[in-house]
Amino acid sequence: MSRGYRWRSNPIPHYWLIGILRFLLVSLNIGSILQESTIHRRREQLGKITDGLGLGDAYGATIERIKSLDGDKSTLGMGALMWICHAERPLKVDELCYALAVELGSTDFNPQNLPSIQTLVSCCQGLITVDKEASTARLIHFTLKEYLCAHPDIFGRHHSIMAEICLTYLNSEKVKALSLDGSPLMLDTPFLTYCSRYWGVHAKKDFSNRVKSLALELLQGYDSHISARSLLAHVRYLGHWRQGMSFQFSGLHCASFFGIEEGVVALIGMESYGINEGDIWGGTPLAWAAERGHEGVVKILLGRADVNPEKADNDGHTPLSHASSGGHEGVVKVLLKRGEVNPDKADNHGHTPLSHAAKGGYEGIVKVLLARGEVNPDMPNNYGRTPLHSATLGGHEGVVKVLLERAGVSHDRADNDGSTPLSHAARSGHEGVVKVLLERAKVDPNKPDNLGVTALLRAARYGHDKVVKILLAHAVVNPDKPDHHGSTPLLAAAQFGYENIAKMLLGREEVNHEKRDNDGDTPLTCAARYGHQGVVIMLLEKERVNLDNINHAGQTPLIPSLPMG
Repeated sequence: MSRGYRWRSNPIPHYWLIGILRFLLVSLNIGSILQESTIHRRREQLGKITDGLGLGDAYGATIERIKSLDGDKSTLGMGALMWICHAERPLKVDELCYALAVELGSTDFNPQNLPSIQTLVSCCQGLITVDKEASTARLIHFTLKEYLCAHPDIFGRHHSIMAEICLTYLNSEKVKALSLDGSPLMLDTPFLTYCSRYWGVHAKKDFSNRVKSLALELLQGYDSHISARSLLAHVRYLGHWRQGMSFQFSGLHCASFFGIEEGVVALIGMESYGINEGDIWGGTPLAWAAERGHEGVVKILLGRADVNPEKADNDGHTPLSHASSGGHEGVVKVLLKRGEVNPDKADNHGHTPLSHAAKGGYEGIVKVLLARGEVNPDMPNNYGRTPLHSATLGGHEGVVKVLLERAGVSHDRADNDGSTPLSHAARSGHEGVVKVLLERAKVDPNKPDNLGVTALLRAARYGHDKVVKILLAHAVVNPDKPDHHGSTPLLAAAQFGYENIAKMLLGREEVNHEKRDNDGDTPLTCAARYGHQGVVIMLLEKERVNLDNINHAGQTPLIPSLPMG
């Protein structure tokens, strides 16, 4: 069972599932079966297992066998089950071996303590398997994870234990000796990446006194520890950071990132930590807590008189901007209670907290911000896009409705490219938003952008047949309006081979199927050139099709390209 089962998305037949479960029951109890001395007794034992024993009982019995193993085999077996079950992501085989090799209380990592994966599989008595293709260790069946999670007492305070193991590894002399300029994915430290990125996740769930002590040991020198780089590489692009540059990301930034409240309290009590200190992007600890939605940490930091809740990072993002873009409504409300927080402050690109919330589709935050009189609901960013543009781009129908009901919001405002909210919704194929916008009298469905492209032409060009159908049903939509290059919706559908769209357009009397673009191409010429046979047949069935039309390159529909001379 080295590869395990690949579960299908469709339901597994009942008789298959019964067979799989019976196989698991037998495999988990094969030891007890073989202990019987005769074939009769073995068959009798097999019958008892498959008829009367459930998987839960089998798992429980197997775990008891693991606990009774001699020497450190019991510790290895239970430890492997704990890590595979409760890790934040599937563990590579070498990561699992390293996790089990860490000795709590030790100041360094001993590679001679590494168990082999064969030993771990043996110690787990058939409850784990190795996926050779992905090089990961996993539980034998999803029902085992359900069983283990339903019995949290099996491992005790597992998140505290896992955090302690991660921190012990990070605090080891071997890891502390690594330079920031080195690779955080070095082959001889395979456990570094997991520990760097997830120790705080485990610690937040169970912050014991021992974890606190180890965490403070790590965090007091965090900006020079390689785990800081590994963590940040996981969440942000580090392209502008170069070797030899100062790596500004303090322990207070890290504790705020993970939302570890006790760690934040301990660190801000140390004079060496600046509560408004910026990291390598200029972000403060408050900004990280706001971005990650850690409301408790935000309240702790705002409780300090010396905190600046409006300090922006290098891109002009304030903590309120971060909370709004992350969809953290509770944090937004907490920040807005501070009088000095500007609810309409734009970043370097002109994005306000409202536009961030609209882009993400966070209707609750949009309503909270719109309730503030200082917020301009129609503020354009540097690209001329308003919060309504942002909401339509993301297809957030609820936010679009909220904004359209607000006085002062322009329903048909064009951005710097001349695109209206309807144009953006049509291009992205957001049918519901298109319908909502078309219900507004102030929306002109034929309004072109700077290149003369209408909402219908955009929808046709991107193959959104349902949006095309909605637009064609609107009384004032011009189905044959070309852009500045002379391309019509039909010509676009022919060029890309969208048969459904071509059929809908050809059903309209206003559509001229012989209309040329600025290069002299007709829809038939384009469809033939790109080999879209279905569209060619539709066009040939139309009356008065001219097969001798010659474009400016001398091509006809039947001779789409001239021989090279």
